[in-house]
Amino acid sequence: MSDFKSNFWSLYVTGITVVSILACLLLLWFSGKAKAMTVSDNTTGHVWDGDLREMNNPLPRWWAWLFVITIVFAFIYLSLYPGLGTYPGKLGWTSTGQHQAEVDKGNAEVAPLYAKFAAMKPEDVAQDPQAMAIGERLFMNNCAQCHGSDARGNKGFPNLTDNDWLGGGTPEIIKANITNGRNGMMPPMAAAVGNADDVKNVAQYVLSLSGSPHDSVQASLGKSKFTACAACHGMDGKGNQALGAPNLTDDIWLHGYGEAAILAMVNNGKVNQMPAQADKLTESQIHVLASYVWGLSNKSGATAK
Repeated sequence: MSDFKSNFWSLYVTGITVVSILACLLLLWFSGKAKAMTVSDNTTGHVWDGDLREMNNPLPRWWAWLFVITIVFAFIYLSLYPGLGTYPGKLGWTSTGQHQAEVDKGNAEVAPLYAKFAAMKPEDVAQDPQAMAIGERLFMNNCAQCHGSDARGNKGFPNLTDNDWLGGGTPEIIKANITNGRNGMMPPMAAAVGNADDVKNVAQYVLSLSGSPHDSVQASLGKSKFTACAACHGMDGKGNQALGAPNLTDDIWLHGYGEAAILAMVNNGKVNQMPAQADKLTESQIHVLASYVWGLSNKSGATAK
């Protein structure tokens, strides 16, 4: 993409900005020099309502100097702060830098509070009411947009309150997923399965694995074709957490239920991504958040799944 980079827009913005300021300065100078045609009584000859006449008096000096000061301020500001294209300004100020400074300040203020929980096991943190209140706020601010405010997910976004985990549900795995993100991919498998009828038969067989309504004849025909899927999901269809392959024998359908949804997955494949949060949250915040998420499906304090 480097061939398409250009500094044209930087120069364009710089030019427009400088020309606009100079134009204001020129207009101010011209207005001070221009002389309007007047009559002997210093009026312009314009009359309204019969007796309201327009005088030809110059702007007050303080008013004119305000314009001058504004223009001088504009040049000083643009020399110190970004405003002329890619020119960073003498002070090196950026909005992202200011935001990061404010975030760092806030993190420093709450660091003593998080330090208390950082020394605790996730299972213990999940039993602490104060930690769970903090974890809930972290979840609402960073996770609820996808997983929902109740953490029960939606189509394409996993339910975090049940015991079904694509890649494992231990506190360590949850923490790693929050920190580094997670990419899930199912490649299109139609060509490996066979023809269109074979794909439909496999879909019926997948439905049969979970006890869902299905065509038993088509399911029996699809069983042998399921071997193309078994490399990830296993011959028994119970999935593989190491690969992130879902269990097909339960009644949990992340991307939709029924033959049509299964056909779409086999024919088109699917790519899912959970973004990494390491650049937004501190390690201590992630520890509390992971403990909160783990606690959602382990409310009784049971050992990690």
